[in-house]
Amino acid sequence: METSPAPWIEALRHSHDRLRAVAGPLGLSQLQRPSYAANWSIAQMLSHLGSQAEVFGLLLDAGLSRQDPPGRDMFGPIWQTWDAKSAQAQAADALRADQAVTERFESLDTGQRKRLRLTMFGMDLDTAGLARMRLGEHAVHTWDIAVALDPAATVAPDAVSLLIDALGQLVARTAKPGGPARRWQVSTTTPGRQFTLAASETVTLAAADGDGDGDGDGDEGLPEVGMPAEAFVRLVYGRLDPAHTPPIKARRADLDKLRQLFPGF
Repeated sequence: METSPAPWIEALRHSHDRLRAVAGPLGLSQLQRPSYAANWSIAQMLSHLGSQAEVFGLLLDAGLSRQDPPGRDMFGPIWQTWDAKSAQAQAADALRADQAVTERFESLDTGQRKRLRLTMFGMDLDTAGLARMRLGEHAVHTWDIAVALDPAATVAPDAVSLLIDALGQLVARTAKPGGPARRWQVSTTTPGRQFTLAASETVTLAAADGDGDGDGDGDEGLPEVGMPAEAFVRLVYGRLDPAHTPPIKARRADLDKLRQLFPGF
């Protein structure tokens, strides 16, 4: 996984620019259309990105001062303010707030990037880790908007190339285990990776040997599934429904069972 903050911050800038290009020209009727999250309009998805931009500003403050992260009691008023905005204000203000927090990440000097530390969700985050959290949310929610306007939209390639190696932490926090213990070998392309995905009382994702032979389940090896890395990122984020699934290679693997591990949202 990339440990330098620079590539993550650069990808954040590209994701912001993509969001502005997609959402900036939208009129009221388009903003009121459902996003990929059917219970959120495009405007509401932008509102979420805008409110979270403010939250990440608070996290940056806490990390730079080596203080505890703000609690949910500080987030509620931010969310309420954004929820009360009109659809057009949600869109315009979200782009401004997102620009502001992106510039804050970009403005961190070398000393600040080295100093920032924050403990959240059981993780000790540095600047790269905090930017990684923002990029994962930002790139995927930008897709939530883009795909509502263009069914062929994909998550930005530069974000995918970074996020693909950071999925293990997300899987451990958000996957929903259930049923008997199971294991799969997952291979991706663009970029090429090999993972072992295991579900029992918890769900884990770990890098695997690249020989493609599997390492369990008798002579035939593990059930195997292969897909573009972009699709695997969306699977883990709960966004690989049948209507948005590219061609998948599967051997003794049920994609629906994989989807059940990652409900998303």
